[in-house]
Amino acid sequence: MKVGIFTTWSFVTTHTQRFLIPQGRTSFVPLTTRDKIEDELEMTMVCHRPEGLEQLEAQTNFSKRELQVLYRGFKNECPSGVVNEETFKQIYSQFFPHGDASMYAHYLFNAFDTTQTGSVKFEDFVTALSILLRGTVHEKLRWTFNLYDINKDGYINKEEMIDIVKAIYDMMGKYTYPVLKDDTPRQHVDVFFQKMDKNKDGVVTLDEFLESCQEDDNIMRSLQLFENVM
Repeated sequence: MKVGIFTTWSFVTTHTQRFLIPQGRTSFVPLTTRDKIEDELEMTMVCHRPEGLEQLEAQTNFSKRELQVLYRGFKNECPSGVVNEETFKQIYSQFFPHGDASMYAHYLFNAFDTTQTGSVKFEDFVTALSILLRGTVHEKLRWTFNLYDINKDGYINKEEMIDIVKAIYDMMGKYTYPVLKDDTPRQHVDVFFQKMDKNKDGVVTLDEFLESCQEDDNIMRSLQLFENVM
């Protein structure tokens, strides 16, 4: 089992997509008149009303029809129009019943909550998904860097990277094969950090992160896995 930038990005993309897209829907199809009427009725009751679809269409890489479907998936899980961290953890834990996804969900929630308000709106989700699915290589890597930069100081230190990787192992649970040792996350991070910390100053900058990831064929291939999902 290899955990690192590749695994992290794949987890984020796969399960963010599953969170937003209604179960059983494999492609975007026009919404029915009933769907649209239900949308309009529910919009009068939500706590937060999302930005206009035209504005979101201009800000993301999704079409208006795609945004309509994504919104229906979001409101099915979050009828109020926003999601707090506790609800986010409960939803995300459904994807990993054999492990503890709470800490990874915490880090992921903070990455979505770009304004640090303690709640995530539909706009936040769809903007992140647009980057993860259809953003440029630099956009995807910058988003991942922000996930690893837990304290948001513009650098990734080794402890931050260990915390993220350990959260991934906890999320996968105790049923991985082969059985992982307690020091496995640190060993993997040591390898990645040695490669990324170009000037050996104990931290990884965004430029070092971008350069190292683009030199790794596995990471570059992983960035293309979900480009044609929708």
